[in-house]
Amino acid sequence: METSSSGAVRTGAFDLRAVLRRWPSLLGLTAAVLSLATGVNRESVAIVVCVAALCYLGAAASRRPWVAWAGIVGGSLVVVVSELAGLVWWAGVGVAALALVVGGLLGRVPRLALTAQTAALAGFGGLAVAALFPAPRVGLALVGVVLVSHAGWDLVHYRRDQVVPRSLAEFCMLLDVPLGVGAVILAVTG
Repeated sequence: METSSSGAVRTGAFDLRAVLRRWPSLLGLTAAVLSLATGVNRESVAIVVCVAALCYLGAAASRRPWVAWAGIVGGSLVVVVSELAGLVWWAGVGVAALALVVGGLLGRVPRLALTAQTAALAGFGGLAVAALFPAPRVGLALVGVVLVSHAGWDLVHYRRDQVVPRSLAEFCMLLDVPLGVGAVILAVTG
């Protein structure tokens, strides 16, 4: 083991600090692999899409980027509580989204960011929910494509470093692309 001039710990060609700087990528990729390994279906992938979009909306509505990370847990709780209350999970996501929009408007957050994130949730989330209604394989392919397209949204926010932390956008890209592509492959190969 040696130390480079930048202070990075190197083992041969392996740079531990470089790997640790990419922790959001590693976390996103790990989540995608675990999801694929434990079995995905159109509903589980649709939930990922909707919770991801809800995280972005929460950050825009609060004007606090870190809220997006908390939104992963918050959005997941919305799904669970909705189902425990006897509602379909996506209705709970809709109620949470409405509350965030109203809170953002009352808090006078910038309208452009709030409007963009609301439209993104309506678009990505609407397509994800629509994927629950056709045949299971068609729905899985559709929601996989929606999830991969959400990675484009992540990339925009990563490059601009706005609304959400870059670390969350990076995490989402490395979750969305492998999980979405995996869902499409599973849908096609059956």
